[in-house]
Amino acid sequence: MDQKELRDVVRELVAAPSCCQELKEAGRKWLEAVEPAAKKEAAAALVLELREDIAPIGHVVEFFESPRGRELFGEERAGAIAAHAREVMARGGKWCDCPACAAGLKILENAALLE
Repeated sequence: MDQKELRDVVRELVAAPSCCQELKEAGRKWLEAVEPAAKKEAAAALVLELREDIAPIGHVVEFFESPRGRELFGEERAGAIAAHAREVMARGGKWCDCPACAAGLKILENAALLE
């Protein structure tokens, strides 16, 4: 992956409906940073936020099967997401595969390019 591709993935992350506000903000700050010191600081903040936000697939199942998950997303939607997450687990997946988490994993795999 090169810098242009990485910027595109960060844009995907920021645009993902499943991306939380804090992660969107960290991604935007990295995209907007120009000077090397600001870029380095924004990269560190983005990596930290990604490590906090990318969900292990077991947590996805747990949340969407919980009363809170069903309350927030409705029985049908929460059940569908939990079922999908169980399929991901059955295939050996370790991480949530929503658009935000999928982009986040790509970014972490190429974190050296952030600075």
